[in-house]
Amino acid sequence: MTESPLSGFTPYQPKKGEAYMGEPQKEHFRQILRAWRDELSAEMDRARHRMQDETVNYPDPTDRATQESEMTLELRTRDRERKLIRKIEETLDQIDSGEYGYCESCGAEIGLRRLEARPTATLCIDCKSLAEIRERQMG
Repeated sequence: MTESPLSGFTPYQPKKGEAYMGEPQKEHFRQILRAWRDELSAEMDRARHRMQDETVNYPDPTDRATQESEMTLELRTRDRERKLIRKIEETLDQIDSGEYGYCESCGAEIGLRRLEARPTATLCIDCKSLAEIRERQMG
């Protein structure tokens, strides 16, 4: 699975007086998100071909079990990537609608560095921290 959507991208350096989430910043994040989506899609295609090519009917039950376990893990990984691709698509829609970069809970700016670390972030660091504390207390 792809770990960093920023591989090959340099951190955005806003110009003095540049408005938050102006067109240059939006385009920066569009490029990051599209590259990440394309990389995930390509990996899913490679995995699908690998699974089709490597499927062997092993006579030994232990070998069969190992293969099934590996395929199960691979399918779980691909399912997570499929969900991430959907989230990336939703994030690209948010950029187009002008909602990107702002906390969906309090409306504050999420911040360029946080978005570069997690381009699909929808909460500012304060709201995310509070949500995680609540989650730990509940479960």
